[in-house]
Amino acid sequence: MALEAIAMEGPEARVSVTVARLIETCSRGWERFFADHDAHQAPRFVPSVPERVFAVLEEVTRRNLPPNRVFCEWGSGFGTATCMASLLGYEAYGLEIEEELVRLSRAIARRLGIPVEILCTSLFPEGYEAYAGVDGAALVTPASLSDHNDEDRGPLRYDGMAIAIADIGVFFAYPWPEEQALMQQLFEAVALEGAMLVVYHTDQDIRVFRKV
Repeated sequence: MALEAIAMEGPEARVSVTVARLIETCSRGWERFFADHDAHQAPRFVPSVPERVFAVLEEVTRRNLPPNRVFCEWGSGFGTATCMASLLGYEAYGLEIEEELVRLSRAIARRLGIPVEILCTSLFPEGYEAYAGVDGAALVTPASLSDHNDEDRGPLRYDGMAIAIADIGVFFAYPWPEEQALMQQLFEAVALEGAMLVVYHTDQDIRVFRKV
């Protein structure tokens, strides 16, 4: 399998009142979170421009690029992108390893009445991990890539997620620069053929890939 880069039209960042309320609520949540935690307690974080994320997700959806309407955010934080996907009509899941962020993001979604499922789990399913390669790049190393979907083991899943990873049509990630290649490798290893990966590199560089 390989990844095909999909050109985006560069839509303007226009959001509805509902999406604007979501963005404002999550932004206030981040402000309170970092006010309550010192630099050693809080996870590494650089804010995205959520309006740009929404614009790209909206274009991906409008162009009917995904094979289905199931969305998964790798490292969901306060769940902003996960909630935006839900508002766009997706069955939306967020994966977040920090328990406090899971609790807070679930509370925000409930308060705004946005149906999402936030799971406290790693973005690496069982048998997969990351390590620093000899060239300094982060790599995905599944325990058994050749048989991760064989009949004996069943379909690959995330802990707590009822559906299989192969049922997810759109993945979203905002990785650190040293993790950008890792996200593509993980996507290529576990995603359904035809699935989409949206990767936030910078405010002006959000890339979209299809597994082909």
